[in-house]
Amino acid sequence: MGKKVTVVGAGFYGSTTAQRLAEYDVFDTVVITDIVEGKPAGLALDLNQSRAIEGFETKVVGVTTGPNGEGYEAIEGSDVVVITAGLPRKPGMSRMDLLETNAKIVRQVSENVAKYAPSAVVIVVSNPLDEMTALAQLATQFPHQRVLGQAGMLDTARFSNFVAEALNVPVKTVKTLTLGSHGDTMVPVPSKSTVDGKPLREAMPAEQIEELVVKTRNGGAEVVALLKTGSAYYAPSAAAARMAKAVAEDSGEVMPVCAWVDGEYGISGVYLGVEAEIGAQGVKRVVETDLDADELAALNEAAEAVRAKQADVASM
Repeated sequence: MGKKVTVVGAGFYGSTTAQRLAEYDVFDTVVITDIVEGKPAGLALDLNQSRAIEGFETKVVGVTTGPNGEGYEAIEGSDVVVITAGLPRKPGMSRMDLLETNAKIVRQVSENVAKYAPSAVVIVVSNPLDEMTALAQLATQFPHQRVLGQAGMLDTARFSNFVAEALNVPVKTVKTLTLGSHGDTMVPVPSKSTVDGKPLREAMPAEQIEELVVKTRNGGAEVVALLKTGSAYYAPSAAAARMAKAVAEDSGEVMPVCAWVDGEYGISGVYLGVEAEIGAQGVKRVVETDLDADELAALNEAAEAVRAKQADVASM
């Protein structure tokens, strides 16, 4: 049987993710759903008409869903479900400002995913990311390894881009890493970052690294402020699509994601941004990397910050 992936939410993020997944040509079917009547079907029609030009065979199907689970039967048999549903940020809003509104949406979506795609790996991208990933696991009751969040891939890509721009070098020569939360307690990891194989700390002064760390932490807010309506979607969709591809191909690729941490780094019982090996069942294992003392302290701080918030969502 061919691979099937569902993208829940047909906004800019969801539609761009569906496009990337279709163009990879590794799935038989991409399903895109939304509560706006006709929108997903229109996007699917448009995407299918690009197949002859872009040269992919993946079929895109668009389905309108209702408040009581109408339409969700279309996601049956999905190997991966990417949840993008929820409100985007507006200028001046933090990710946490979306907590209550998006919690209701993510809970409802997750319950329908559990009902119609009980074997799926779930990739959450709705904000606030760490909390919504925890909520999706509670609502689906899936094993922790089958529910993960997209954040570290995006934050790491932003960090790499800023370093490449600052040094005027090809972005492919830059390797960076960010862990922690998708928010104020994000933990960029300069000790594991390199430029052309050399440590980042040799390529630029500490003050400049710190500036880029702050810029990375505020990367999403900067885009929101410039767009004025909506939030980032090109880079975020690239990150989510790569994660879904790694699941579909059972690649074992190591990626920074929001995963359940259970003893790694001395931290337990929380969803947190860490590196993980990704495969057909989601997170194969969390990969511990050597951090310096400051980075490890910051990761522990991030864990405690998100732990409190993740406990709150259980009742939402």
